[in-house]
Amino acid sequence: MKIGLLRHFKVTRGYPNRLVTSDELMKWVEEYDASEVEANEVDLRGIEWEKCYSSDLPRAIQTAEAVYDGEIERMEALREIRLAPLFRMNVRLPLFVHLLFIRGAWLFNHKSQPEARQEVIVRIRSTLDEIVKEEKDVLIVSHGGVMMFMRKELMRRGFRPQGAAFKRPENGKLYVFEKQGT
Repeated sequence: MKIGLLRHFKVTRGYPNRLVTSDELMKWVEEYDASEVEANEVDLRGIEWEKCYSSDLPRAIQTAEAVYDGEIERMEALREIRLAPLFRMNVRLPLFVHLLFIRGAWLFNHKSQPEARQEVIVRIRSTLDEIVKEEKDVLIVSHGGVMMFMRKELMRRGFRPQGAAFKRPENGKLYVFEKQGT
């Protein structure tokens, strides 16, 4: 049994190149979520993917439709981890500073974050439970943060990376995990 993890194509909506307030950051997140993508060639490794699951966000759906010819099951559970500013402030900061504060708040389960780390783990585990029980070669189109948790969970379940592994997955690149004996 093989599971392919594919991060959505690169989005056309770039990153803010100026200082932003918390509200401007959240507006940018909305624009990023709705952005078009820049398609690239994806090496599907000659695998006949029997099923495809995709995050229900537009950038993931566009990617899935570009690489998979069959029916695509859209799942909210495959969405990127939701984040929110630690503080609502009208102070302009570089994007990376906002993200640093947000990631820190998320790692320490700060109440400002809409989804705690343990909730993400439970969401990923239950989603993989549903996908793995079919015992098919499955392609999953999702987002970088979610894929990092999926990679860890797949390896915990006895799946091994075939080819290059990842710490931070590249946009539009397939990573294959295989479990022997299924």
